[in-house]
Amino acid sequence: MAVRIFDNRETLSRAAADYISQIAEASVAERGWFHLALSGGGTPRRTYELLAGPPYAERVAWAKLHVYWSDERCVPPGDPESNYRMAREALLERAPIPAEQIHRLPGDAEDPDAAARDYEALLPANLDLVMLGVGPEGHTASLFPGSPALREKQRRVVAVRVSPPPVVGEGRVGGTPPCRLTFTPVTIEAARNLLVLVAGEDKADAVARALQGRGAIEETPAQIARRGLWLLDRSAAGRLRL
Repeated sequence: MAVRIFDNRETLSRAAADYISQIAEASVAERGWFHLALSGGGTPRRTYELLAGPPYAERVAWAKLHVYWSDERCVPPGDPESNYRMAREALLERAPIPAEQIHRLPGDAEDPDAAARDYEALLPANLDLVMLGVGPEGHTASLFPGSPALREKQRRVVAVRVSPPPVVGEGRVGGTPPCRLTFTPVTIEAARNLLVLVAGEDKADAVARALQGRGAIEETPAQIARRGLWLLDRSAAGRLRL
């Protein structure tokens, strides 16, 4: 476990872009490819924007990059809540990544369970870097407290139903709990490197439980990523015992 704390999101984002470019260089040098799983949410967007511009863009061998997603909501790729859409706007449209090496997690599939099985067949045995975030209640990827997916020992990607439904934007109404596709602990634990980006005071309790708590993973799923590099702003780090 390694934790770095930054005064604001801009310095956090630049540190993340620097780390990703370092892992990219090392992965290509050692294995010929860089297999990266992106995360969603608002925190990593600035990092993606930075990666697409100088000086970071010159350090990434884009032709050797394969892009995946650690989770996705069951929405079309153009939906405002789509993790793919955010990454496309911030990074994918601006960087020369071969289209066939961008592996969208198909949240709009008619059969989410079949889509999850197809997606896990695409994954390498060990992703070079998995990016993750942390929610206020302690979730990471789309592994929420109490989720049966936390007990998964074989499957690498599964469809989950989040209950109670989270607030995902104006105009969305309740009904059946929202569906998501997500990496399981099997995939996260197999990754060569983990990068966790967290910003905001509302995440402080969850960060402290994930990094320094003794509760079960079912209570704070973000503990799964404890061995990774955690980049936090001061608000998110506010409850840590330093």
